[in-house]
Amino acid sequence: MHLPVIPRRVKIGDAAAFAGTTPRAIRHYHAIGLLPEPERGADDRRRYGYDDMIRLLWIRKMADVGIALEDIRATFEPTTGIEQSLARLEESLAAQAAVIERRRAAVRNWRETGNPLGLLSPLVTGRVRQLPLGALRRSDLDTLLVTERVLGPLGAAVQADRFIVLATHPDLRAEDDRLTEAETALDDGVDPDDPRVEEIAEQWCAHELAVESAIEEAGLDESLDELAAHQHDQLAGPEDGEATMSALRAIGKMPYDASPARVRCMERAVELLNEALRA
Repeated sequence: MHLPVIPRRVKIGDAAAFAGTTPRAIRHYHAIGLLPEPERGADDRRRYGYDDMIRLLWIRKMADVGIALEDIRATFEPTTGIEQSLARLEESLAAQAAVIERRRAAVRNWRETGNPLGLLSPLVTGRVRQLPLGALRRSDLDTLLVTERVLGPLGAAVQADRFIVLATHPDLRAEDDRLTEAETALDDGVDPDDPRVEEIAEQWCAHELAVESAIEEAGLDESLDELAAHQHDQLAGPEDGEATMSALRAIGKMPYDASPARVRCMERAVELLNEALRA
């Protein structure tokens, strides 16, 4: 058996192919001093020997696991430790793994339920997981999506309790639908001072008090405190570098096709509800 010709030195293209990289990457390693530039042959081209290839292979191995090029250079300096760099890398990889696991859980949930509920925060999905399949409407999910963006996961989890009650109390759901239809009828042709605005606002206030009473009877308000404590890490901040903004700023950037009369009705309902809760 005859071995193939074993070269003493190889050109940059062969070196890149063997190491699983590109000539451009190797030239970059030369430029930043990570890989010493080898001697050139008679044709003025670089020729890489065994030691060059060993260093190149180690560079690729370390780069593949995420070590920064600057830190890779430190590993080849005998007086320099890399422990801090490895510790930072391990923390970063753990955070990335947590993000990936959250994404996998969301995808699994979507496949199991047939709706995008799993894309919301674990704090929200944990609240409504008890409901039977299809108990939540798509409009409920849309509202939770907006609330989570404006008020964060805890705010959306609080609102999820409202949808749990509506899904399990047909009479409250029917009243909610009736009031939504009545409020929607307050179009641009209705004056904000129209008596119907005050009437519907008063009815909304009474309805929300009934919903709040049902939430308390079910013990959802108490279980939310416990759930929030267990999932505090989910409330720490936005995921995946998502930008944050104040609630008021977020509200001002979310368009709603609401007439002045309808806006006044919502404002008045909140005023009445606050007065009732204070009393």
